[in-house]
Amino acid sequence: MRNRHLFGPVPSRRLGVSLGVDLIPHKTCSLNCVYCECGKTTNLTLERREYVKTDRVINELNNYLSQGPPLDYITFAGSGEPTLHSRIGDIIAFLKDNYGHYPLCLLTNGTLFHDPYLRKEVSKLDLIIPSLDAASEKVFQAVNRPHKELSCSKMIEGLVELRKDFPGEMRLEVFIVPGLNDTAEELGAIKAAADRINPDSIQLGTLDRPGTEDWVEAATNEDLKRIASYLGRSEIIGEFRARQKILSFKESYSRLILQTLRRRPCTIEDLNAMLGIHPAEVQKYVNHLLEEGKIEVEKLERGQFLKVRKAPGKIMK
Repeated sequence: MRNRHLFGPVPSRRLGVSLGVDLIPHKTCSLNCVYCECGKTTNLTLERREYVKTDRVINELNNYLSQGPPLDYITFAGSGEPTLHSRIGDIIAFLKDNYGHYPLCLLTNGTLFHDPYLRKEVSKLDLIIPSLDAASEKVFQAVNRPHKELSCSKMIEGLVELRKDFPGEMRLEVFIVPGLNDTAEELGAIKAAADRINPDSIQLGTLDRPGTEDWVEAATNEDLKRIASYLGRSEIIGEFRARQKILSFKESYSRLILQTLRRRPCTIEDLNAMLGIHPAEVQKYVNHLLEEGKIEVEKLERGQFLKVRKAPGKIMK
């Protein structure tokens, strides 16, 4: 059976060898962040429902995990907001009851935890990594561009309540967008909110690949170090380890993507359709090729196109 809702295992800079579980259609989210590497949100929503069939996801997980693969985490992630799936709690319960030796992680934008039922659903997870990119309404609107019924204060209150209820580990992720959330005023607000939420640690990130908006720039390493020192209990997200050294990294996929791009530029969605690899998994290999300088991005009307980078001074025939 072809897995439609699992991807990887993929090499993760924070989670080692991680099997991804994608419960949401591409770019269905409660936010439309300016930096999102998956592109613009096409379904901006707060509606929690069974976007993909729970039984299908459980069958895929059972078929895959029954083989005993070596994994550091099973991670709810993908190209949308996982907590929008109304039966995520049933899937978590299945994994804990049947494959409890695998740690479970949730990557989330953190916007829906004002819902006490959701907080109960995720209480059996081992690790939750919610985002907090802003602590004022003005910057929240500028960076995260939320659904109209979401407010920054509502999101923060939900995270405060989640931390009270959640017995596992919480790492708060802050994505720095220079000129928007790196001012003294906003960093002070983020620090105050983080102190209230009381996560186990704070992880700082910034742009290292093309985001939704091409004007978004990366923060310097010096600025990240300064911000980390100010916020406290913080680390800068770096490479977990060389991707080639991770068992799940398949060089054949990198070569296949390069061969495809040599023929013509493609979007992530094009590569997904042609290669039959989940979009989130394609993104991991694309990120690696971008980091190596083998490919580059060109923003066109239909979206962000990937193409092979020309060597300096080399004339392509």
